[in-house]
Amino acid sequence: MLTPERQQVILELVQKHEVVKLQNFVDATGASESTIRRDLSQLEEQNKLKRVHGGAARILQKGEEPSILEKASINLYEKKKVAKRAADLVNDGDCIFLDAGTTTFQMIPYLESKQITVVTNGFAHIQSLMEKGLETYIVGGFMKNKTGAIIGSKASQSLLEYNFDKAFIGANGIHPKTGYTTPDPEEASIKSLAIKLANEAFILADSSKINEVAFAKIAPLQSGTLITNQFEEVLAPTFRDKTTVIEV
Repeated sequence: MLTPERQQVILELVQKHEVVKLQNFVDATGASESTIRRDLSQLEEQNKLKRVHGGAARILQKGEEPSILEKASINLYEKKKVAKRAADLVNDGDCIFLDAGTTTFQMIPYLESKQITVVTNGFAHIQSLMEKGLETYIVGGFMKNKTGAIIGSKASQSLLEYNFDKAFIGANGIHPKTGYTTPDPEEASIKSLAIKLANEAFILADSSKINEVAFAKIAPLQSGTLITNQFEEVLAPTFRDKTTVIEV
């Protein structure tokens, strides 16, 4: 297979599946891992995809946002590792805010044995929190169908009734200059407010979000501890200089 043909197959896979493992590219093209790595480097230089740990991902438009079902299936293993580490930071007696994200959702099984109070704006979180017997308050407001996040002015007013020991927030983009970002300004507003209402804030994001920038700013990098996986060593100092980073 010629290089242009092989790279076209790579781009079609990334467009279809959003995140693709290196081995899937090898299987689809019959090329060696080293050849695929060179292709990925070239395509990244052309801004046609983004390399992530173990493969490549589609570059999202700044205002584009996958649905909750799409996001839930992406990098699930990495999300669970990040979520478990975040849950380890929760102590008995804590009052926490659990953001409406797919990584924060993965925290819930690890919180089951803890004596805590949870406030969430994640509609999808409610059933799981109830099943685990966790004392839960749901933020009121408008529910965004695509992500299941409860947002808007009513949600902000509802959130102002609480103070949190810890807030756990998801983000679509993590960048040293633009900080934490997400596609929807109203979701960004809720996330930002929760960070301000918490004694400690933790941003949960798998490594595919590193160096990404979405449309709406949540907060500066230093406003919360970043919990992520498999940080590339070349990038790590840039982030560690501005905030605390917990790697899993």
